[in-house]
Amino acid sequence: MTAYEDILKKLPIDPKTWLITGVAGFIGSNLLEKLLLLDQFVVGLDNFATGHPHNLDEVRSSVSAVQWARFKMIKGDIRNLEDCRDACTDVHYVLHQAALGSVPRSLIDPVTTNATNIDGFLNMLVAAKESNVQSFTYAASSSTYGDHPGLPKVEDVIGKPLSPYAVTKYVNELYADVFARSYGFKTIGLRYFNVFGKRQDPDGAYAAVIPRWIATMVKNEPVYINGDGTTSRDFCFIENTVQANILAATTSNESARNQVYNIALGGRTDLNDLFAAIKSGLRANGVTYGMEPNYRDFRAGDVLHSQADITKAKTLLGYAPEHEFSTGIALALPWYLNFLKKANA
Repeated sequence: MTAYEDILKKLPIDPKTWLITGVAGFIGSNLLEKLLLLDQFVVGLDNFATGHPHNLDEVRSSVSAVQWARFKMIKGDIRNLEDCRDACTDVHYVLHQAALGSVPRSLIDPVTTNATNIDGFLNMLVAAKESNVQSFTYAASSSTYGDHPGLPKVEDVIGKPLSPYAVTKYVNELYADVFARSYGFKTIGLRYFNVFGKRQDPDGAYAAVIPRWIATMVKNEPVYINGDGTTSRDFCFIENTVQANILAATTSNESARNQVYNIALGGRTDLNDLFAAIKSGLRANGVTYGMEPNYRDFRAGDVLHSQADITKAKTLLGYAPEHEFSTGIALALPWYLNFLKKANA
């Protein structure tokens, strides 16, 4: 039995209260769904800046009425310390997902990115420490590796940040470490590598590449690749990310705390292969896309290659990703096709 299988059996027997910030977002809503299905009590905090009520509606339709009644929604903002304190009251585990993502957005508006990702993060640390929560797990980012060329990425070897967004996520890690040293409040940071899956928004200027390309192909519009298509990423299916959060929050391994971990598959898929995989997957679902991709200049602030070494997460957390890239794409595509069908109805 894996560590994850073990905790999934134990959680319903002794339910806890979890706080998910950014609960109406992509990752937050998937965490909410999983925890409610495990009969946990969940408090959600979101200001709906990037999250969507329809994500919560979808979660509600996927759980029982009894399970949904265990969810308390707070509309608030992590930039407001009192909202954070309110949300942390009587909470056992914090899963801090709220942030303004997107490298391009941070280049256009670094002030708002800083206010949300640094001021908001500090507010959450303060509120969680004051409430004596049992654990604090936060969304870190692979962008922290910056311009360091080494592959695969190892947690203690980083370069210089390439965007304001990357700066904010690195500062999160610094604050977390200082809180451990100064106050004995230990946290766990999860450096996500290109998470994808259901409820990842395909709309807007800052949509991630997988949902954006799926929506573009379904509409039979041109797909644009930044660079020559050899840029590569370690794409990680959402269920693997959910697993990592639950393992981090519930770990009894004291040496696992006050650490950051790569959360990914440990592989690389370049953009040309990603295009081919989505195109093939759509064909298997009855959608034919006949165009070839259009290549253009590389995007400012992006790294060329990203691949994680996940040894540390495996060793200290028991992380064992259950879904490879190909199976993740196969699972995600039907959801996207259904979502786009409803959106265009």
